[in-house]
Amino acid sequence: MALIRSVFQDELDSVSQSLVDLTAMVSTSMLNATTAILTCDLKLAEEVIASDEKIDDFQHEVDSRIIDIIARQQPVASDLRALVTALRMGSDLERMGDLAHHVGKIARLRHPQSAVPPELTDVIKAMGSAAVRITDKTGVVISTRDTEMALQVEQDDDEMDDLHRKLIGVLIKPTWKHGIETAIDLTLLGRYYERYADHAVSISRRVYFLVTGKYSE
Repeated sequence: MALIRSVFQDELDSVSQSLVDLTAMVSTSMLNATTAILTCDLKLAEEVIASDEKIDDFQHEVDSRIIDIIARQQPVASDLRALVTALRMGSDLERMGDLAHHVGKIARLRHPQSAVPPELTDVIKAMGSAAVRITDKTGVVISTRDTEMALQVEQDDDEMDDLHRKLIGVLIKPTWKHGIETAIDLTLLGRYYERYADHAVSISRRVYFLVTGKYSE
């Protein structure tokens, strides 16, 4: 019985590590997407777009393993909760990869021109940095189940929300001079970064609930 439990725990640990690996893939994708959008790097944008399929495939493989574990082990209580939570976290991470992919597509669409006018370069750069920082912290939360750090991710998301409001504030000023097309691009970019961070918060909340049995406030 102890051996069976040990094998099951190894499988749970493997799933957790795979989610951490997926987090690292998503973080790299958003880092590269931000660089591509700010530097008009078409090659890097194409790499981000191509990497989304790898992220999707990896997430689907993790999901398949989780479903297989549930079918074979028929877990209950906290073990079942951990596996169901892992399925949901994988879905959040896959969506984060999609959002990085969307940033890369805007960079490719506007190449060789920049989608970001000079006065908003610092805001987009800050949003990209915040996104990567939040994702990296989320990976630690998944790995360690650190509830205090899980709460910190929610606080970090406040920074992203502030940057998003700052971006929208510039777009709606009467002095905006870059046209509707650029305004639409930037509205979408802001939404992509903001939703990306929201998914990271969702993951951290799931870990918090997994550990404490309570929803974070």
